Amino acid sequence: MALNGNGCCWIQERILSRNGCSVFLAPRSRSSAVILPRKSTALSFSSSFQFQGFVVDRKQSSSSMQTAAVRHLVGSVTKTQGLRFAVVVARFNEIVTRQLLEGALDTFRKYSVNEEDIDVVWVPGSFEIGIVAERLSKSRNYHAILCIGAVIRGDTTHYDAVANSVASGVLSAGLNSGVPCIFGVLTCEDMDQALNRAGGKSGNKGAECALTAIEMASLFDHHLK
Repeated sequence: MALNGNGCCWIQERILSRNGCSVFLAPRSRSSAVILPRKSTALSFSSSFQFQGFVVDRKQSSSSMQTAAVRHLVGSVTKTQGLRFAVVVARFNEIVTRQLLEGALDTFRKYSVNEEDIDVVWVPGSFEIGIVAERLSKSRNYHAILCIGAVIRGDTTHYDAVANSVASGVLSAGLNSGVPCIFGVLTCEDMDQALNRAGGKSGNKGAECALTAIEMASLFDHHLK
């Protein structure tokens, strides 16, 4: 038994009533006490219990703790039948871009893309890639557009202007049309870096981007229509 500051006392023991049920004594004044019945399952986690006159529901359904199955949407690189592609290639720095194109076409063949489902469009330089990619993508004749070019740094800031513009143009083409436009434009410090990435010791970025184009085309065609 404890006395609080208000002159009320608490009896903290459980008392067994005549009928065998445990009872709990609520706060009382010095002159009176109120005895509240208490169920024997008062502290059960899975059931409701009564505590000092308040009923607390602790029951939780196990189904509420379960989460719905998560869906994973992934493009396939093996189901290429019926997919059509356009490749926009810059003629400037052709010694690099032609090798990138060959790597891309070889990858398309390896993954069973029919040659009649591939159109190659040549443009003067990388700066012109964006507007052509957008026109092709808005034609709705292709499932993905692969953009190939090579921008190599020189003695002036022209490199920065072209590199930024072509990246923005390819991105805008995809966003404005809803058709995947794959960025396969090399931006390199010198010709050696470019050649190394066009079939040299660093692989062929044209081939890598072609594989990306296949996967994105499949993702959009099968899951994101």
